[in-house]
Amino acid sequence: MFHIIPYINECFMLLSALFMAIGWYQIRRGRKEAHRRLMLLGTVMAALFFIGYAAKTVLVGDTSFGGPASLKPPYQIFLQTHTILATVGAILGIVTLRFAYVQAFSKHKKIGPWTVVIWFITTASGLAVFLLLYVIYPPGPTTNMFRNWLGH
Repeated sequence: MFHIIPYINECFMLLSALFMAIGWYQIRRGRKEAHRRLMLLGTVMAALFFIGYAAKTVLVGDTSFGGPASLKPPYQIFLQTHTILATVGAILGIVTLRFAYVQAFSKHKKIGPWTVVIWFITTASGLAVFLLLYVIYPPGPTTNMFRNWLGH
């Protein structure tokens, strides 16, 4: 059962980016209500990803890179870069949502494009991590999240 969680999580992340892309398109067309709904839907999808990822990490652990040993160092650098971008994207997302919630739309408008671009980059790099871990190479052993992040 736990082997399908990464696939479900990746679907949530891709849906998050898709809804945010359409939401960004809607606001550029002046459709504020459609923008609001799509961005909230994208946020819910991202939250579902995070909940699924955290649950898998706590219950099962993280999957190590199962590809060739020669690719492990570049993969680890890529993974750590992705993790930092994901953290920055999540923090910016919270700030951007807060600005919208308190109707500080001038601030929301300034930070929103940066937030969504970082989220798109995070989604793309997350897809690459997923493909490297589960599709291109056989999954490596599952281990503690911190040991995996450090490449052990």
